[in-house]
Amino acid sequence: MSITRREFITSAGVTLAAVASSRSTANPVAAQPNLLRLDDWPAIRDQFDLTREYIHLAPFYISSHPRPVREAIEKYRRAIDANPVLTVDPAVFGSHGIVGQAKAETPYLTQTVREAAAEYMGGKAEDVALTDSTTMGLGLVYNGLMLKPGQEILTTVHDFYPHHESIRFAAERTGASVRKIALFDSFETISEEEIVARIRNGIRPNTRTLSITWVHSASGVKLPVRAIAGALDDMNRHRDEQDRVLLIVDGVHGFGVEDENVAELGCDVFISGTHKWIFGPRGTGVVWAKKAAWARMRPTIPSFVATDLWEAWKDNHLPAGSTNATWMTCGGFKPYEHQWAMADAFRFLRQIGRQRIAERTYALNDQCKEGLAGMQGIKLYTPRNHRLSAGLICFDVEGMRPDEVSQRMLARKIIMTKTPYGRSYARLAPSILSSPAEIDTVLREIRAIAPA
Repeated sequence: MSITRREFITSAGVTLAAVASSRSTANPVAAQPNLLRLDDWPAIRDQFDLTREYIHLAPFYISSHPRPVREAIEKYRRAIDANPVLTVDPAVFGSHGIVGQAKAETPYLTQTVREAAAEYMGGKAEDVALTDSTTMGLGLVYNGLMLKPGQEILTTVHDFYPHHESIRFAAERTGASVRKIALFDSFETISEEEIVARIRNGIRPNTRTLSITWVHSASGVKLPVRAIAGALDDMNRHRDEQDRVLLIVDGVHGFGVEDENVAELGCDVFISGTHKWIFGPRGTGVVWAKKAAWARMRPTIPSFVATDLWEAWKDNHLPAGSTNATWMTCGGFKPYEHQWAMADAFRFLRQIGRQRIAERTYALNDQCKEGLAGMQGIKLYTPRNHRLSAGLICFDVEGMRPDEVSQRMLARKIIMTKTPYGRSYARLAPSILSSPAEIDTVLREIRAIAPA
């Protein structure tokens, strides 16, 4: 017996509900699929299946999925497995799918995700491209830049491997040069004014992009992006449009922590994965950029959702217009159950509230930094000022390697990391998944291994 698409989607939802209701009742929140309690932090923690055996202080590395994201992934997976073509075709391709049937019953989910991301970021869906990770976003942006020999990419010594390598690849391809500058010399004297002054002094006539990282995974330092953007705007006023310096930001360790509209930070391009502080599906990310910035790039991977590119190809002519976020949203078949569930991750954070998340993260980091700063044998590097720090804390234990600190904490059921840079530090990341009692436990265990 045949069924309509509407009947199929309805039956998939009923099946999911039945599966959810048959789960173990060990977790009271999970046992009530229609109830989402986010009124207190223990209730929010209960949305995650993270084992209680450990204290988790590395969510920035790869996160657990909260219940709404898990259920969305499962819902979409079941729908795709039950009827792949009639699920994927309209959800990915919208009205220009290949099936040739009415698509009103199934949402255009690729666009739904872009809209949810834009709502969280404070921008427009038309300016958001979907990617698979921060690394992929960096590669797409830098490989797409239309640079020339003699032009320069200015970056800093503080950025991470994928950022530096994406820049190097772009320079090798285009003949542009790369220059790295230090934004500060000492954690004790670091200031917003020093950072902005060094950037002002670092810009040269041939500089075409300024590439920075919002929150440094190497040290926990948070850059004053708005102040940097303001200084760059002053310098760009005296340049022709084609010579304007683009501000490109790797924002992954501020995105999901800070109470900021990305579209209002002042940068031209913002790149982030969403499987870290956004608690989104693994293998997902976004790039937001201003219209003028997109126009200075060229796509690397053909888009499946850009109808004008499809039509130009079918009619055997070049597409008209400039590059935009739709052109830069990479095609190719994907684990769509993860991509589509990105929308649920953004909605989840919006339900909690960006301000609440920022305040909670700051409070737990303050507690942790204050405790570390008061210990003998501990050297704290991350600034304590919120204007220069976010959710990462870097420190040393005297006489102990960072990997040794991490291993000794792991033996105490505390998951932390070390920074994977030439100069490595021990690193903690209190988040909304942490509690003040857990931070007290962590501080007590660090004190126990620190030299007296």
